[in-house]
Amino acid sequence: MSKYGSRLVVRVDLKKKPWEQELPLHNRWHPEIPPVAEATTGDVFRVEMIDFSGGAITKNYTAQDAKHVDLSAVHYLSGPIRIVDSDGIPAKPGDLLAVEICNLGPLPGDEWGFTATFDRENGGGFLTDHFPYATKAIWYFEGIYAHSPQIPGVRFPGITHPGIIGTAPSMELLNIWNKREKDVEVNGIHSLKLCEVLHTRPLANLPTTKSCFLGKIKKGTDEWEKIASEAARTIPGRENGGNCDIKNLSRGSKIYLPVFVEGANLSTGDMHFSQGDGEISFCGAIEMSGFLELKCDIIRGGMKEYLTPMGPTPLHVNPIFEIGPVEPRFSEWLVFEGISVDESGRQHYLDASVAYKRAVLNAIDYISKFGYSKEQVYLLLSCCPCEGRISGIVDAPNACATLAIPIAIFDQDIRPKNNKVPIGPRIVKKPDVFKCTYDGNLPITTNPSATS
Repeated sequence: MSKYGSRLVVRVDLKKKPWEQELPLHNRWHPEIPPVAEATTGDVFRVEMIDFSGGAITKNYTAQDAKHVDLSAVHYLSGPIRIVDSDGIPAKPGDLLAVEICNLGPLPGDEWGFTATFDRENGGGFLTDHFPYATKAIWYFEGIYAHSPQIPGVRFPGITHPGIIGTAPSMELLNIWNKREKDVEVNGIHSLKLCEVLHTRPLANLPTTKSCFLGKIKKGTDEWEKIASEAARTIPGRENGGNCDIKNLSRGSKIYLPVFVEGANLSTGDMHFSQGDGEISFCGAIEMSGFLELKCDIIRGGMKEYLTPMGPTPLHVNPIFEIGPVEPRFSEWLVFEGISVDESGRQHYLDASVAYKRAVLNAIDYISKFGYSKEQVYLLLSCCPCEGRISGIVDAPNACATLAIPIAIFDQDIRPKNNKVPIGPRIVKKPDVFKCTYDGNLPITTNPSATS
């Protein structure tokens, strides 16, 4: 970094809609989306981002915005950014792009975020069968800490990170994505029992021109129509990185991303103030606007040298990353186990998804005994810095997954006790999250004074 600090390469204006930004944003992956800026290796540059919903989910005291959000439009990404070396030679296909996160945080003046669940008929979530309606909590930031009026008695430091950071795919890789994801959508994977339970959720998110934004490519042209019909949705993480929602990609981390097109075309967005492992409620981090200060290096030929193909072609690779040295430290945790036996008592074979779901449900049921609604706990476990693990994956038929919750985030001791409380756990009525429940066909939004 020079003595003048980082260079701003992408600026956003929170008073403007996503499509009104000076440098156009995009919400799809495609090799032909042109770069909007350029950065040189070794230089520190700054990228600003709007929140994943583009301002559609607000600080208003309602969950109606979460209920009706357009999920075909989400993930407005800043970029692409073309990366060149000090001689002006761009990153080439087959290289590795080493991206160091030097600094990050919320945009000044916009120090708040939200956590939500989507309606069952509009995206759902990991526990849709238990929580089929939209909910929302608003969080406010005090330095490194977050607190929410809708989930009182909790305060924690965030591990701030970008939910999405990735490079553009080549056309060959894009075709691979579209084929394999269409196969899932068309044929289904009914052997995965979690999909059976969450049958209202799409099995894949295929290309659609609806709510498609392609950066500098002008809508209504033949070029736009062609690219929009091919471009991949940003919903899942893939070989290029993308929406992996890894909470440890925080300050000081370094990500090694494969390069598939000339210039790498780096894009980022979906900033999170904090997130738990799994981001279980789907809209489950503390979503916010934010900035990244990045520094890149190009490792020539690094894909072949360092990344092992996981499939039939050299394109089937996955990024690797280093965890940075700055993150909250907790010394005491309460850990909940889950095994591959679903809520009906049905045995599954080494199914880590079922095991993790049971660990989460066990944690929700337990913590709700301390004066919280189950919706409050669901949102909390999605966004607080809890640790998820596949603790055992070899002892048939049960995988064992665990969810570790830092005890210090609560203002009361949540550990089991003997003769410490006169009658059961301490029950305290607390304000609740905003909810869209149903009375016949009429949605009802609760307010923050509602009690659990």
